[in-house]
Amino acid sequence: MASGGGNGRKPLISGNWKMHHNHFEAIQTVQKLSYQLGSDDYAAVDVSVHPPFTDLRSVQTVLESDEVPVALGAQHCHWEDKGAFTGEVGPPMLAKLNVAYVIAGHSERRDLFGETDEMVNRKVRAIIAAGMTPIMCVGEHLEEREAGTTEERVSSQVRAGLEGVPGEQVGAMVIAYEPIWAIGTGRTATPEDAQAVCGVIRSVVGELAGEAAAGAVRIQYGGSVKPTNTAELMAQPDIDGALVGGASLDPDDFSRIVRYRKE
Repeated sequence: MASGGGNGRKPLISGNWKMHHNHFEAIQTVQKLSYQLGSDDYAAVDVSVHPPFTDLRSVQTVLESDEVPVALGAQHCHWEDKGAFTGEVGPPMLAKLNVAYVIAGHSERRDLFGETDEMVNRKVRAIIAAGMTPIMCVGEHLEEREAGTTEERVSSQVRAGLEGVPGEQVGAMVIAYEPIWAIGTGRTATPEDAQAVCGVIRSVVGELAGEAAAGAVRIQYGGSVKPTNTAELMAQPDIDGALVGGASLDPDDFSRIVRYRKE
């Protein structure tokens, strides 16, 4: 069975728990996940989990004390290190918890909280400056898809999000293509459609940051990813992982996604 991570790019499967799981539930979820994954799974695929802020310390403790090779991720941060920003969290605060990946520009943040491309770019640069890896999300609405402007929309988001980021830092990033019309709807882009857009993303990265960065950057697909469609998506040459929402809340489903090679 074909797998993602072509050209030496190791796949990254990320579970975005959104506003789910208190810290007790988060501990149980990550423990159950660890029971279902083995060393061969971790050798083939990188895994990250992105719990709510209130769970980060609890999940960090479990991962480190039990030596679980799953990376800790956050769902969001501010671009300033500190300041009078009630309710926000600065990148250095996350870095102190050994957070490895931070999602920037998730469609829900853009749509529900008004995050702009400029704000996403500031976050991307702040996350990198704090020594963590951004997962920068891009994607189109249904009306943009139906109007045939998907490529234009996604390309503009990539260009804006990477402005001012050096090529070597771009190559170390993760970019997630998440068609907004597919998130939480049960609808998924066909593997061919997902590949076409991920190919556009890689091409734009090449234009902006050079071919080395384009070859190194990992591109995830996100949007109603399930155990039943992961292998087909991951078989595409420009899809290097998955940003998983609802299915990551269930350790059984998420472990099957991580183990897509064996399904």
